[in-house]
Amino acid sequence: MDETTGLRERKKAATRLALHEAALRLAIEEGLDRVTVEAIADAANVSRRTFSNYFSSKEEALFHGDTMRLSRMLELIREQPTDEQPWPALTRAALRLTEEAFHDADPSWLTRRRQLRGHPGLAAHQVAAYATIEREVAAELALRLTGADVTLRSRVLASTFLTTVRVAVQHWYEHPERPLIDTVRAALAAMAPASAGAPVA
Repeated sequence: MDETTGLRERKKAATRLALHEAALRLAIEEGLDRVTVEAIADAANVSRRTFSNYFSSKEEALFHGDTMRLSRMLELIREQPTDEQPWPALTRAALRLTEEAFHDADPSWLTRRRQLRGHPGLAAHQVAAYATIEREVAAELALRLTGADVTLRSRVLASTFLTTVRVAVQHWYEHPERPLIDTVRAALAAMAPASAGAPVA
């Protein structure tokens, strides 16, 4: 990637983040149902057409942070040693993501997430995003599994893993007195398959 391309990509990422943050702020202040794409674009100082170049809806803009974290999760899974058992590899990736994404989380961010959690429009978008990442995680796990029914087992494992992480984060929204990484670690340890070996430290 040359310098010009790199600068262009950084500008795109900055615009996408600005739209996401504007959508999040407006949804908290006014309620998601009252927020318009035009208002988000205005708040981010871009045109309606620019918004459409980045997101197909206000819900997608609002969910952008979660989408980026899910993409990062997949990257971290792919970075794990291929000879490692799947569940410890998944656990290590989840704990690394938790450290990266939530270690210095602003308390106000947690408050905003609580306020928006469960909105029907966002719930539907979350289901779609998790379905997409689940397929990709399953495909990665299929490369690590051996024996019979690899396709089925990889899908079950991916679904169990992502559901466990999602529930752990939701539980933390409601009980933030415990560090999120401890909640995620405990949830994954509780769901570890018998063949997964010792919990990941």
